Amino acid sequence: MAVQAVPTKGNLMAYKKSLTLARTGYELLDKKRNILVREMMTLIDRASEIQDKIDLTYSKAYLALQKANIKMGYIDDIAKSVPEETSLKLTYRSVMGVEIPIVTIDKDEEPEIFYGLHDTDSTIDEAYACFREVKALTADLAEVENSVYRLADSIKKTQKRANALKNIMIPRFEEGVKFITDALDEKDREEFSRLKVIKAQKAKKAES
Repeated sequence: MAVQAVPTKGNLMAYKKSLTLARTGYELLDKKRNILVREMMTLIDRASEIQDKIDLTYSKAYLALQKANIKMGYIDDIAKSVPEETSLKLTYRSVMGVEIPIVTIDKDEEPEIFYGLHDTDSTIDEAYACFREVKALTADLAEVENSVYRLADSIKKTQKRANALKNIMIPRFEEGVKFITDALDEKDREEFSRLKVIKAQKAKKAES
């Protein structure tokens, strides 16, 4: 790449400063990328665990629901007695400047029963408990999957900036420093040679 710079000491200092900043910026971006990658890999492992739990719990929940339907007939009216979930809350935490969501949902140790106990049995209780667990796990999975998406997007942008510094800006500043340094060294050699000639001429005149 061609360097368009007047070979002066001022420009040399400016190029060296820019080169130092570019190298520092690259190191910081590389560290940020590594931290984000580690965070994302941890979340991916967690997402896999949650998904396995959800699959297992859904199987248990639908089996319990099937048993309840078989034993008591269709339980649509009982299901309608369970209110919509309103405790879901969304906050954020920051990881290297990336806003990561935190999804919370009330998880009472003793869940409130919204249907009558005199006209239901344990199959309804089991189905209700399983679906409550699925609801909580789904909230956890939504948090993790959204976090992974945000981290992956930030990693991509960070890598792009780091590559631009490493492959474009740093080589450009290095070439600029070399070009100006070589030009100034050549200028110093020319000046030294000129002074030697002048000194020799003066010495020759003094002898004559």
